[in-house]
Amino acid sequence: MYNSVKQKLAEGKQVVGGTIQTPDPDIYRAMAHAGFDFLWIEMQHSPMTYQDVARMIWAGRDAPAIPFIRVPDATEGDVQKAVDIGALGIIVPMVTSVAKVQAAVKFASYPPRGARSQGGGQYGALWGSDYRQTANDNIMVVGMIESPEGAEIADQIASVEGVDVVFVAATDLSSFSGLKQGDAGYEALAAKIRDETLAAGRAVGGPNAWQGRQGYSFFQAPPAEVLVRRGAKALLAETTSGVAETEGSER
Repeated sequence: MYNSVKQKLAEGKQVVGGTIQTPDPDIYRAMAHAGFDFLWIEMQHSPMTYQDVARMIWAGRDAPAIPFIRVPDATEGDVQKAVDIGALGIIVPMVTSVAKVQAAVKFASYPPRGARSQGGGQYGALWGSDYRQTANDNIMVVGMIESPEGAEIADQIASVEGVDVVFVAATDLSSFSGLKQGDAGYEALAAKIRDETLAAGRAVGGPNAWQGRQGYSFFQAPPAEVLVRRGAKALLAETTSGVAETEGSER
């Protein structure tokens, strides 16, 4: 087992992933060494290519954060490219049918569980020469529920073999339901997803701000750009020591 995110969840621990949506290997490396358990590489809502992401993952190959990719869709091409470049997590957006997460599992898994073909990629250099024998035990599938339609079948989504996490997409659930966080109807939808996911033995995910909510263990932190802004504000508010750090070794 080299997917430390899967290990930690199995041990009952919480995991947090920082979000990457710009194709800069230096930013990726900084985030990958910042203490996150995984990186949420955003390919649904960004113009990044698989070549961009392959370069970033390779640049961060010595980092502890595990690469997860939110694919544009659960197609054979998207999923297989994502795992071939080294992702150990496939995040599937807009799940409103069981078939969608079944497709993600199918194309992320080698036979007999799935139908992933024996193509090439940098996965072996990243995860070892026995990758093809161990991949099915390490690759995770995260299904995102973003609408009342998805919430209605949360139990079926969570019960799909090979699904590891069901993620409550907080803002889109609000957008598609017309309800706000805190509204009784909204909280009922979120609670339904959580309860049915836990009953199926899967982990429940949500935004980083939901770490205090009972039952959640998989979290998405804000994008790198937001963290840069927050970090700059914190730096400007610091009281300086009067001793300058050596350039290139700043903490």
